[in-house]
Amino acid sequence: MFEDMGQLPPDAFDSLLIAAEVRLRDALAAGEYVGWLAMGADGDAVVGGAGAQRRLVLPHPYRLPDGTVAVAEGRHAIVLNVYTEPAWRRRGVAEELMRHVLRWAEEERLDRLVLHASHQGRALYERLGFVATNEMRYRGRSWVP
Repeated sequence: MFEDMGQLPPDAFDSLLIAAEVRLRDALAAGEYVGWLAMGADGDAVVGGAGAQRRLVLPHPYRLPDGTVAVAEGRHAIVLNVYTEPAWRRRGVAEELMRHVLRWAEEERLDRLVLHASHQGRALYERLGFVATNEMRYRGRSWVP
C-alpha cells in the first residue's frame, strides 16, 4: 500500500514489514487492532484488507444529530491499512471491507471513527459518509529517527 502511494522506497519495505509484524501481533492479541480480509473468488488468495486501531481518549462533548450535546465516553478508532490488490480494484472490494468496518464501529458503539484518505480512496470514503475535519499535524518531529 505505501509503495503504491509512493511513500515507501523499496529498500525500506523489509524494515517496515518486520516492525509491523511485531506491533500487529501484540495489538491483535490485546484487541487493540481489528482486521478484515477479502478473499478472491476461488478463496485461495487475499485480494484486499482493512483494519481499525482502537484509541481510548478522555470523555469529551459530542454534538448529536439533533443539535444537543452529550458526553462521549472516548471510544475512538482509526481506520488503517485499507488496500485492494491492483487486479481487484474498482470491483467493490474496498467498499465491502469498509462496510464491515462501519458495522463493527456501530456494534462497538464508537464515539468517533477517523481515517486518513489517500487521493484514490477519498471518493469512496465520502460516499460512505466520511467528511473532512479540522485535524492538523505537527511537523516538528525532531524526536523521530
